[in-house]
Amino acid sequence: MEKEKWVVCSAWPYVNFIPHLGTLIGSMLSGDVFARFLRHLGNDVIYVSGSDVHGARMEFEALIEGITPEELVERNHKIIVDHLKKFRISFDNYTKTSSQHHKRFIQDFYKRIYENGYVFRKKEIMPFCEGCNRFLPDRFTTGRCPFCDYENARGNQCENCGRLLEPSQLLEIKCAVCGGKPVFRETVQWYFDLPRLANKLLGYVEKQVHWPENAYTLTLNMIKEGLSPKSLTRDLEWGIKAPFPESDDKTIYCWMEAVLGYVSATKEWCEKNGREWIKYWKEPGAKTVFFIGKDNIPFHTIILPALLMAAEDNYVLPYQIASTEFLCYEGGKFSKSERKGVWIDEAVQLLPSDSWRFYLIRIRPETRDVNFIWEDFEEKINEELIGKFGNFVHRVLTFTNKYFDGVVPSPNGYDEEDKRILNEVRRIFEEITGTLREIRLKKAIRKVIDLSDKGNTYFQLKEPWKLVNEDREKCKTAIYVGLNICKALAIAIDPFLPETAEKMWRMLNMNGDVHTVNWFSALERIKPGREIGKPEILFRKVNRKDLLSKLMEIRGKH
Repeated sequence: MEKEKWVVCSAWPYVNFIPHLGTLIGSMLSGDVFARFLRHLGNDVIYVSGSDVHGARMEFEALIEGITPEELVERNHKIIVDHLKKFRISFDNYTKTSSQHHKRFIQDFYKRIYENGYVFRKKEIMPFCEGCNRFLPDRFTTGRCPFCDYENARGNQCENCGRLLEPSQLLEIKCAVCGGKPVFRETVQWYFDLPRLANKLLGYVEKQVHWPENAYTLTLNMIKEGLSPKSLTRDLEWGIKAPFPESDDKTIYCWMEAVLGYVSATKEWCEKNGREWIKYWKEPGAKTVFFIGKDNIPFHTIILPALLMAAEDNYVLPYQIASTEFLCYEGGKFSKSERKGVWIDEAVQLLPSDSWRFYLIRIRPETRDVNFIWEDFEEKINEELIGKFGNFVHRVLTFTNKYFDGVVPSPNGYDEEDKRILNEVRRIFEEITGTLREIRLKKAIRKVIDLSDKGNTYFQLKEPWKLVNEDREKCKTAIYVGLNICKALAIAIDPFLPETAEKMWRMLNMNGDVHTVNWFSALERIKPGREIGKPEILFRKVNRKDLLSKLMEIRGKH
């Protein structure tokens, strides 16, 4: 039987800054959990993303820092790559939109849809800042949103209501660089004829009833309200040169090229590894899933499928949109300028990555905005991850080493309580599997903790410290059952906490690589007589005051 083909895609972080924890859980970490799970099931999986490096925002940030966009990109891309490795994000290809491979793909792709008649040029009036002596791309403009009245909407999208915008729609528009009021002058831009695909898009979206509510409802409403052509080009130097006739002074709008990066990143990886990329993007049955924040929904549910349709080249359209709401920080937004939040480079200096992975998945904002709260972080790490999960594993392995010389004992019949817990393990593991298939990661990791808690309850009920002297045969059975729960936990926790899974696999002295073993082998019993390793402490308790003090210390050094 041929393996299912999946391309797991996480939103490309814009590299004007280093990503914060909200960006991590909204895309890259969530995608990593699902990709690891799919690999355990034996699927053919490619996990892709990269640094989004072009556009006005990057040019703007480089201008503020007094460096070139290229220097800013190389510096931040390297930092991000290094820290994604520290967080154990298992990308097959994490690239960047300035790669020659991506540039060639984008220019070839847009030539094709131009030839297919989906691109047109149009004279338009654009904001021009006389103080800066330049046309202002959308990112260089701010103002009040005409839909929700939000005061700090950007010229391409309102962060508050999620609407896609053009600079001309902003009320009280101003230049983001100097704050001056721009004038409007005539220029020529190229547009993607999105309305031409409206009916086809509507038919496609109406069938995606498995999408999350926020993605499905927002997308359907936007299409029914009417779509407008989307600008393809910008008056910017920093970007991919537009391939259209007489467009030599234009570059492709960064969103309209970055959203195609999932295809180019897959193609790049396949060409380097002797694989056929079209099997993942053009063969029926191949599936793509996109891990994004809610602010990125329209680009992935409208723009991307429309572009793929316009290519008229049998591309598979997005299968699943794994969109989250926002992660907030102590009641407000993450803000670099106000130093509100935690950034990934700071996080790994405070604690091992698995502690962060656990908490972020545990509070993943799947249906509503969620707050990162230090008090809650301390509580969930200490009471759930350590008090339940870590405690159970340590008790079972320590007892095995102390009373059975580190050898897996042979069970001698199962009483009703043994049978009940073994049935519970199977039932909960099946629930973990089901919730992971549905990308309900928050519920899935709660179920893993529940399984360890059931183990603790069983251990307390059996009282092996008494049985070892009173009824050694029953004690053997209890410890054998406990060790098998530990094995199931090692595999179940792997998509979430890969470093912890490695430690557990090593302590259990199991064969193979915990990251690649068959998912359902978690329910296969350990062979009695196997020697296990020495128990290690999986996690250390956290103290929020100490962590906040250390965070201030880290920031003081920069």
